[in-house]
Amino acid sequence: QVELLESGGGSVQSGGSLTLSCVASLRTRGGYCMGWFRQAPGKEREGVAVVDINGTPSYADSVKGRFTISRDNAKNTLVLQMNTLSPEDTAMYYCAADLSAPPGTCAWYSGYHGTGGNLEGWGQGTQVTVSS
Repeated sequence: QVELLESGGGSVQSGGSLTLSCVASLRTRGGYCMGWFRQAPGKEREGVAVVDINGTPSYADSVKGRFTISRDNAKNTLVLQMNTLSPEDTAMYYCAADLSAPPGTCAWYSGYHGTGGNLEGWGQGTQVTVSS
């Protein structure tokens, strides 16, 4: 079981930047993927960016070239650097982990749309609001 705590959300104008952080309570032995997900009002939760145990990232098409995900396995932290934000990025952002993801499967979560997979550790989320 893992508990995750997100922080770093806020309000910015279009074109601005924010950095989100996520700290995991469990020190795993490896072999898992972590990622960021978001949910806007009235929409299903979707994958934003994920990274596997080796640091290989995968991104949703909507954020490629603007967002960067990174992780520090020793500190069990996950960071999402978000640049060139637009109002369409407004949502509650969550981090989650799949502790049992087989090698090579983590990228699937970048296309996550609310169902499937084995994600756990959903926290309270952190709100990101981008104004035009």
